[in-house]
Amino acid sequence: MEITQQDVEKVAQLARLAVSAAEKETFAKQLTQILGHVDTLSQYDTTGIEPTATVMGHVNVFREDLVRPSLSSEKALANAPEREVDGFVVPKILEER
Repeated sequence: MEITQQDVEKVAQLARLAVSAAEKETFAKQLTQILGHVDTLSQYDTTGIEPTATVMGHVNVFREDLVRPSLSSEKALANAPEREVDGFVVPKILEER
């Protein structure tokens, strides 16, 4: 599969990234090569092989989730410059593109 500069431009636009003409050319070539490598994997017979996220056999290392006492809302919001009944007031940061 060939990735074109227009494909790169479309993805960059969706991600709101500024990409120069030189970068579009570079990314198109690199992504085409990556897809080519992925395509070569289709030549291998993977019948009966379970999908895995890791080959290292890691186990869950998280601690037990225990309920513990925490700050009351009043204490947590005591130093907030502005607040509402149930939390902080955060200014809206929106810009037109």
